[in-house]
Amino acid sequence: MLARIYQDDQVKTVRDVAEIRAAIDAKLPIWIELESQCDEGEQLMLEVFNIHPLTVEDIWQVRAAPKLEDYRNYLYVIVHGVHSVKRGQIDLIELDVIIGKTFVITHDPTGETTKDVVDELERDPSLLCKGPAWLAHAILDNAVDRYLPIVDQLDEDIEKLEMAALLKAGTPKGPAVLTRILQYRRLLQDLRRMSIHQREILLRLARGEFDEIPREVVPFFRDVFDHFVRINDLLDGFRDLITSALEAYLGVQNNRMGEVMKTLTLISTVMLPLTFVVGLYGMNFKHMPELNWLYGYPLALALMGTIAFGILWWFRRKGWIGSTDLPEERPRGTTRKAKSVVAKPATAKPAPAKSAAAKPAAKSEPSSD
Repeated sequence: MLARIYQDDQVKTVRDVAEIRAAIDAKLPIWIELESQCDEGEQLMLEVFNIHPLTVEDIWQVRAAPKLEDYRNYLYVIVHGVHSVKRGQIDLIELDVIIGKTFVITHDPTGETTKDVVDELERDPSLLCKGPAWLAHAILDNAVDRYLPIVDQLDEDIEKLEMAALLKAGTPKGPAVLTRILQYRRLLQDLRRMSIHQREILLRLARGEFDEIPREVVPFFRDVFDHFVRINDLLDGFRDLITSALEAYLGVQNNRMGEVMKTLTLISTVMLPLTFVVGLYGMNFKHMPELNWLYGYPLALALMGTIAFGILWWFRRKGWIGSTDLPEERPRGTTRKAKSVVAKPATAKPAPAKSAAAKPAAKSEPSSD
């Protein structure tokens, strides 16, 4: 158990239970970190801070969902931070925060979520002097900000999975990619399940529903809520991306499987008439003139080769093998020659210029004589 006490414009770190009790009796701003379960810490919470026994029990347990409970003299908050994501597995950190009138009690098993707040408190001791709500805001804000590196890592991993799904689906390396896609899908589902409850908790804190949160601190809690909403929206977008990656993987796999079936079908189609020819002349009848003919064997081979070549040529003409470009279809009623005809615009011929002498003659009227 570690306590940080604000006294004489500085923060003093103590571990002695007597000094902690003296600071509590003097109503000094204090922040207590419960590093591990101990009898001194439980007695201090039960006897001095009047913490409910069920709250003390919940602090040492690991809960799957965030939680918010309002008691008479304190506010108990459980939020989840994220530590790392490795191979589709997420490492969540449970953070317990008790907000009282003059005290804050936290339980961070790893100490990573509150580490940045401790560094900030060493630079600016007035953070603890402002009040427990300000310190709780700093702790929750840091817990939410720790999602950002994980979100960036998820973005990169999902982008790599999308490329792997397009390149390796339907290949021997495809099942490993499919396993990773399903792992990340499960991971995002767990994050969504957790974020739904945590979003509601931060929303209630942002509304200022509790006496432990003064009005001047409510806008800062609202800012924490806005940050978490943005992160939640990004996670929802990742869920859509991983679903699209799964659909792309299955689509590419089915496409490649269709190509394999197409190839096997073409081979079977080519071999079918050849099998008929071989089976026809393989019958054990005595009276078959072609069997005793000198050129019967070469003719049979030539016939089978011609049939196979004809079938392959027909497949290629249909675009089933070789080039996939289909022949261009022309509209009905047009010919190939008509396409090359380009209409030329008609040019007007210049009118002959009239002589100056002819103009008066054209305008003059005949004489009455």
